[in-house]
Amino acid sequence: MHKQNQSKQNRGRLTIPTDLDVVGETLKTMELWGADAVRDADGTTFPQELVDCGAKIYATYYTTRKDNNWAKANPDEVQQCYISTKFVAATDATLSIRLLEGISEDLLLVNNRDDIYRWWEVIDRTTGEVVPTNHWSYDEASGCVIINNTTPYHEYSVSFLTYLIWDPVHMYNAVVNDWKDFERQITFDVRQPKTREYSKGRLREFLREKSYVNVVRFTTFFHQFTLIFDELRREKYVDWYGYSASVSPYILDQFEREVGYKFRPEYIIDEGYYNNQYRIPSKQYLDFMAFQRREVAGLAKELVDITHEEGREAMMFLGDHFIGTEPYMDEFKSIGLDAVVGSVGNGSTLRLISDIPGVKYTEGRFLPYFFPDTFHPGGNPTAEAQENWLTARRAILRKPVDRIGYGGYLKLALDFPDFVDYVTQVADEFRDLYEKARTKPLCLARVAVLNCWGKMRSWGCHMVHHALYQKQNYSYAGIIEILSGAPFDVSFISFDDIREQPQLLNDFDVIINIGDADTAHTGGDNWKDPYIVEQIRAFIARGGGFIGVGEPSAVQHQGRFFQLGDALGVELEHGFTLGYDKYNWDVKSSHFITADMDGDIDFGEGKKNVYATSADILACNDKEVQFAVNNYFGGRSVYIGGLPYSAENARLLHRAILWSCSKDHELHNWFSSDAHTEIHVYPETGTYCVVNNIAEPRNTTVYANGKSFELELKGGELRWFNM
Repeated sequence: MHKQNQSKQNRGRLTIPTDLDVVGETLKTMELWGADAVRDADGTTFPQELVDCGAKIYATYYTTRKDNNWAKANPDEVQQCYISTKFVAATDATLSIRLLEGISEDLLLVNNRDDIYRWWEVIDRTTGEVVPTNHWSYDEASGCVIINNTTPYHEYSVSFLTYLIWDPVHMYNAVVNDWKDFERQITFDVRQPKTREYSKGRLREFLREKSYVNVVRFTTFFHQFTLIFDELRREKYVDWYGYSASVSPYILDQFEREVGYKFRPEYIIDEGYYNNQYRIPSKQYLDFMAFQRREVAGLAKELVDITHEEGREAMMFLGDHFIGTEPYMDEFKSIGLDAVVGSVGNGSTLRLISDIPGVKYTEGRFLPYFFPDTFHPGGNPTAEAQENWLTARRAILRKPVDRIGYGGYLKLALDFPDFVDYVTQVADEFRDLYEKARTKPLCLARVAVLNCWGKMRSWGCHMVHHALYQKQNYSYAGIIEILSGAPFDVSFISFDDIREQPQLLNDFDVIINIGDADTAHTGGDNWKDPYIVEQIRAFIARGGGFIGVGEPSAVQHQGRFFQLGDALGVELEHGFTLGYDKYNWDVKSSHFITADMDGDIDFGEGKKNVYATSADILACNDKEVQFAVNNYFGGRSVYIGGLPYSAENARLLHRAILWSCSKDHELHNWFSSDAHTEIHVYPETGTYCVVNNIAEPRNTTVYANGKSFELELKGGELRWFNM
C-alpha cells in the first residue's frame, strides 16, 4: 500500500464518491488517495457525518427530476420527446400504425393532450409528402393512428410527441444496477412557465437546506440527449448530441415567433434519423439548435446566479440533460459556470472536457464507474482503470483537466485492494504531471479538422454515444483519438467558417477531412460549392497539406466523386469509370511516412474500390488503394482508407501530417523511435517528458532538440527531463 501521510503538494485535485454506509471508509480513502472533495451520486446519499471532513463537498443537483410530487401535480409540464414510428407499408386504402410499437411504455407516454393535428405529422415515406390531417385520426384505446386513402405499397410513418414519464438516465441506472425497490423519476420541463418559477425556489431551498455544500453539480440543466429503450428495456436509440427530447408545444411556439416560419416535426425526425451528427444539418435544424442554446443559456444563467448568490460554486456535468449547452459555442460562456465535469472514456473525451473555454476549472470522471457491472466477483477493475488512465494520459499531457474523480458506490471499489492501490498511483501521478504540464506544449504543426459542425463538435466527431466502439466509425474516430494526444495544435472548422472568414485557412498547416460520403463529417453538397473547392485547392497549392480519410470531399458532381481527387490523386470507382483502364498499381517500397512501420498497416474497415490516378501508392489490397500520397503544385496530399487508434497508427499520422506540410525534415527535432513512447515538450518551463503509453517496458531512442540518447522505460512510466 502507498504511504498514508502525504505532503501537501501531493494532495488535492481528486473527487471521490461516498454513501451512508461507508463513512469511515471514505475518510480512510480520502487520506490514501489524497482526495480533497467528496460527492454523492445517483442512488447514494451524502452522510451528515462527513459534513466537517475538511474536504470540498459536491452535491448532485437534478434540475429535471427527483421531485415526483411536482411532476405528478403538473403533468402538462412533464418533458416531451419527438419520436417516429417505424415505416409501415400499406396494402390497401387504410393503414393502422401503433405508435409505441417496440418502445418501452415505462419510458414514454403518447401526448394527445396538445393538438395532435398541429404537432404530429403523418408522412408518405415513398413520396415524402405529408398526409393531410383529414386523412388520419388517433384511436387512444388502441394507441394507433388510422390512415385513410393510403396508396397500396407505399410506406408511411407517424411523427408524434410523447411525455418522458421515466427519466432515461434514471431508467438506465436502474436497469444496469438491477434496482428493486425504488420510484421511477419523472422528467419535468424547467423551460415551462410554472416549473420555471418553481425550480428557482426549489434550488434556493435546496441550497439553504444543504448549507454544508460547496459545489452544486448540476446534472445537468434541462434537456436529455436522445435515449430511447425498447419494450424489453434495451437501448433502442441513443444519440449523445440528440435534440429530439428538447421539444414541447410551448418551446416550439416560441421558436416560431423567433424565426418567423412554421415548425414541422420533420425538422427533428429527419426521415427517422433524428438529425444525428452524421446527417448534414438543415437550416431549420441549425436554427432550432441556435434558438435552444440561447434559451437554455439564459435560464441556466438564472440558476447559476442563484447558486452564486448563496455562496456556492456551480458545476455542470457534461452529459445527461446537457442539450443546449454545447460548451464550445459562444452562448455557453454567458452561463457563468465555475466548472465542467465529464466522463473520461478515452483521449478524445478528455480533450472534450479539458479544452472547454469560459470556466475556471474542468474535471474528468475516470473509469471504471464503481458499479456492479465491473466490480463483481471475478471482475478486473484494475485492468480497466489502467487502460483508461494510460489512454487519457496522452491527452492530459497536451491539455490537462484541472481535477480528476470517480463516481458510483465506494464500497464496491474497496473490495478490490489492487484497484485501490492503482488509483493511489494514478492520483499521485496526475497531481505531479498537472503541475509540470499545464503550460502550453510545443506544437509541431497547426491542424484543422474540417466538417459541417466545426467547433460545435470539437473532439466529439464520430462520437455517437461517448467513447463506445462501433464497427462503422472506429476507423474514423481513431483519427480524432490520435490527435487528442499528438503534438499538434488542433482546431475544428466548418465549411461555413471558410465562407465567412476568407483568411481562415492561413492559420493552418494541414486540413483533415474524415468520414463517409454524404455525411456531415465529409461535407456532402458543400463540395459542390466552387468557393469551397477553390479555397482548399489554393491552400494546398501554396504549400498546405491535405489529409483525406475514408471518402473525403466525396459527392458525385461534374465527373468526379472525390471533388479533391486531383489534389489527392485518387478516385473511387462507382461503376462510372469502369471503361477507363487503370495502370497505376505499383506500390512504393519506401516513403518517409511509412519509414518506421513494422508489418502491415491497420486500416480498420478500409475502403473498397479506390484507385490511384496521379498518386503514389503506399498500400494497396487486391487493387484497392488504402494509402497514397500526391504532390499538388506547392503542396502535398495524403489519402488513407481508415485509421483506427493504435500506437503504430498514431506514429503513421504524425509522420503524414509533417510530410503533408513539408515539415518532414523536422521529424527528429523531438521524436521517439518507439511508437509506444511519445515526447511532450514544454518550452515555457524548459522541460519535456518521455512517456510509455502501454503497461509493458519499452526501449527507445529519444531525439531531443538535436541530440539523441537511449532510454528504457518501465510499463506505463513517464519520465521528465530538462531541455
